[in-house]
Amino acid sequence: MFANWKNRMPMVVGIALMVVALIMMVRSEPAQAQRAEAAGSGVRYSVIETQGFNLLVTDNTANKLYYYATDKDVPVGSPMKLRASLDLTQVGREEIKITPHNLENIRKKEDK
Repeated sequence: MFANWKNRMPMVVGIALMVVALIMMVRSEPAQAQRAEAAGSGVRYSVIETQGFNLLVTDNTANKLYYYATDKDVPVGSPMKLRASLDLTQVGREEIKITPHNLENIRKKEDK
């Protein structure tokens, strides 16, 4: 019986060392190279709505909403101008302040 124990001792020590090595490999984090990216690594701009004469866009990095529109009575394809912007960090407040831009000669809905 004593001889059996001496013969199996190296095998038991080897298995114990493998188990310890496996646990150490699982628990340790491997070194990884990472690029320095902006906080929001997704899409920079998202188009919310467009109808050909207006455009509603969010800037996901700056947390802003922009509204662009053409001047009144201009042909299709005319340049759009920034009409208003909104800081999306204000969402959830009782009141949100809209920043107006270039509001002269903007399209207005006709009264029926």
